[in-house]
Amino acid sequence: MTDSVVDNTSAAPHQTSNGQQPQTSLSTAAARNLASTTKSAPQMQEITSRWLLKILPWVQTQGGAFRVNRRLTHTVGDGRVEFTSEGDAVRVIPTELGEIAHLRGIDDEEVLTALADRFEQREIQAGEHLAQQGRPVDGLHLIAHGRVEQFGSGPFGDQASLGLMVDGDHFGDEVLTEDDPVWDHDVIAATPVTVLTLPAAAVAELVERIPALASHLEQFREAVRSANTNKHGESAIAIAAGHTGEPDLPRTFVDYELTPREYELSVAQTVLRVHTRVADLYNKPMNQMEQQLRLTVEALREQQEDQMVNNKEFGLLHNAALSQRIPTRSGPPTPDDMDELISRRRKPEFLLAHPKAIAAFGRECTKRGIYPNTVDFHGHHIPAWRGIPILPCNKIPITSARTTSILCMRTGEADQGVVGLHQTGLPDEYEPGLSVRFMGIDEKAVMSYLVSAYYSVAVLVPDALGILEHVEIGR
Repeated sequence: MTDSVVDNTSAAPHQTSNGQQPQTSLSTAAARNLASTTKSAPQMQEITSRWLLKILPWVQTQGGAFRVNRRLTHTVGDGRVEFTSEGDAVRVIPTELGEIAHLRGIDDEEVLTALADRFEQREIQAGEHLAQQGRPVDGLHLIAHGRVEQFGSGPFGDQASLGLMVDGDHFGDEVLTEDDPVWDHDVIAATPVTVLTLPAAAVAELVERIPALASHLEQFREAVRSANTNKHGESAIAIAAGHTGEPDLPRTFVDYELTPREYELSVAQTVLRVHTRVADLYNKPMNQMEQQLRLTVEALREQQEDQMVNNKEFGLLHNAALSQRIPTRSGPPTPDDMDELISRRRKPEFLLAHPKAIAAFGRECTKRGIYPNTVDFHGHHIPAWRGIPILPCNKIPITSARTTSILCMRTGEADQGVVGLHQTGLPDEYEPGLSVRFMGIDEKAVMSYLVSAYYSVAVLVPDALGILEHVEIGR
């Protein structure tokens, strides 16, 4: 009788070499080859809220340019001065002295260089006086770096802050045209300050030695005496009011700027390339061409908003009037700073700030026990200050010193505000002001489309846009 061998291996599933149970059904990885999965449209992290593009009223710009006509304004150099530095030594750029009202219009570079060479550099510590009320004006002072605050006597004998001055600002220019002027307020360094000073004695010596400088300053004195302007520097309109009887009424006219500014439409462009094989065979369930174009348009709109904020030709950060730029009082954006920003303009509608600046403002409010309200804006709950929505805009840059800016604006042509510029009715228009043109198919069977967006932004009057500068976000 032979021995029988019983095979029990079929009584249990086979085990793999690592001890795991073997596969007994079709895997999901294999099954997906035969199934259409549920999928999302292509996603893109670069897409932001783009509030600036949403809040601006858009003006149809025929001919590719928009001219801003204003009343004639008599402005004599209210700009900021720039400097060069080599190590710790700082020197004013001679031609930049033309930004000072009294020196604007001097074309002789030798005269400006002679003035620049006589400036003396000083380092002032925080808390020190640069000027004291009632004392003689000792010279023309240029702030190369730092922050100073002006103080004067209040109506009740207390000390009142008259404002801040920062890099590029100047004071004491009356020493150029007045005889024995005195300071009518105190100037105190709020931080360590680097200041360049042109002493009064040097001014007198240069005026005596350079006839061209003496002649220019005398002409400036005469222009100041005869200037007929309103408080905004605009050419005045003569009006009689409060009279009785039949007096002769003043004759007047409204003078315009002879060379008004024109904003030309800028452009952002790219060439979208799609292989015909992809467009022909892989269009279900999503159209490949539509998805490629959608993401390309999103990227163009992001670039458009960035340019409208940062472009040096027409961007808002570079085109705000210098008189509408104010620094923070202590660095972080406090409620006091925001109040001053919005109070300087008629009918402020929107505040634009980097999200980190909004967080910094929230921290300052919390320190004071203040909790800003929110407003319902386009279906979103947006933080607000004094009822004005604070909209996030990550296109506003943050400097290496961890400072940024906050914009306050009024919009619309009717309110003489900020307006966006575009042109509609373009050939092959895909969206207002954006066109998509088919450029053909190359020898590699790749289709090309030219995607173009045309845009710009204009500030109709200076007080339509204000900027809070040197906003610290790191505290």
